[in-house]
Amino acid sequence: MTFKGICSKIAVGIMCILLFSFCFSAIVCAQGPNIDSKASLLMEAETGKVLIENNAHEKLAPASVTKVMTMLLIYEAIDQERIKWDDNVTTSAHAASMGGSQIFLEAEEQQTVRDLTKAIVIASANDAAVAMAEFIAGSEEAFVTMMNNKAKALGMDNTNFVNSCGLDAPGHLTTAFDIALMSRELILKYPEVFKFAQTRLDKITHKTARGAEEFGLTNTNKLIRNYPGTTGLKTGSTSEALYCISATAEKEGMQLIAVVLAAPDPTVRFDSAMKLFDYGYSNFALIAKEESGTAMGEIKIYKGKTELSPVVIKEQTNVLVPKGKHIVIDSEVQLKQSIDAPVTAGQKAGVVIYTHEGQEVGRSELVVPEEIVKASPKDMMDRMFRRWFYRGAERV
Repeated sequence: MTFKGICSKIAVGIMCILLFSFCFSAIVCAQGPNIDSKASLLMEAETGKVLIENNAHEKLAPASVTKVMTMLLIYEAIDQERIKWDDNVTTSAHAASMGGSQIFLEAEEQQTVRDLTKAIVIASANDAAVAMAEFIAGSEEAFVTMMNNKAKALGMDNTNFVNSCGLDAPGHLTTAFDIALMSRELILKYPEVFKFAQTRLDKITHKTARGAEEFGLTNTNKLIRNYPGTTGLKTGSTSEALYCISATAEKEGMQLIAVVLAAPDPTVRFDSAMKLFDYGYSNFALIAKEESGTAMGEIKIYKGKTELSPVVIKEQTNVLVPKGKHIVIDSEVQLKQSIDAPVTAGQKAGVVIYTHEGQEVGRSELVVPEEIVKASPKDMMDRMFRRWFYRGAERV
């Protein structure tokens, strides 16, 4: 074989290798990042859509990620004015006996709701979580019942809580998907949790018989230092659960929730969450559709003082789509045939459905913007007369 022929074969071989490498890379990209954990999931917060998952419905021990539910119930109690941030909480002997991550509360020591919540979110304090559980529900057992009831209400079908802090216990199990559900509920309803979740260092003051002693709080979530856009949320680790996290981030107007369960070490846990975030922000985007109040047509009002009413977008919808140069979002307006008067302002009249490549990616509710009263008998007679008159004029 000539030298030229040998070179030609070598060139063909190199091209084949490069082509194989390109195809392999494309397959890996399509499948998403390689996550070294028993379960993982990435969810877009606004739409609740899962972008990628692995064993997301496998029941596993969640460790202190449990406290996402504890935090949710604390913020809910504040919102409903059942407790206040400045309320004093007395630590029970049971709460003070918690091991693991803690702030070393002593029995009968008092701390405010604000400082205990801060210790839960920042430092993952087990004793603070149990103290708050007892303060809200009267006992940790009663609070756990609240946790499980809330889990059912959120559709967390594979979750069973046994305690409020996440220490290993028989039957204390949940899934990556269920964790994403409760994390989404917390950050969408109570985004003020990010104030604590993004705090790197803080402190509380112990108030005991020995006097006042300051105790430092260090955030257990290293992502707030290492991944731009991180907003929270909760880490966890025990001998049974290994290393877990429910992480939240916001970039380009999109909030993502990354859940990693049973990673082999803390570095893998954080690296896995970052890989999930990178995958989400590289491959997906939120596109804003029509603004609130945008007119989308008209609807008949049966026996209303006004016979026709405009229908408008109730709330702007952002639709989640794959990133690409030519993203086309189609929309279809679906209206009721008519609405019976009287009509209240904001009454539902229909929906606009957004689709991408034939798949629904979002919908916005359509409403009547203003109140419409029922037509009086005189209004109806005048309306009938006008119709009769116009029909007669047309015949002439």
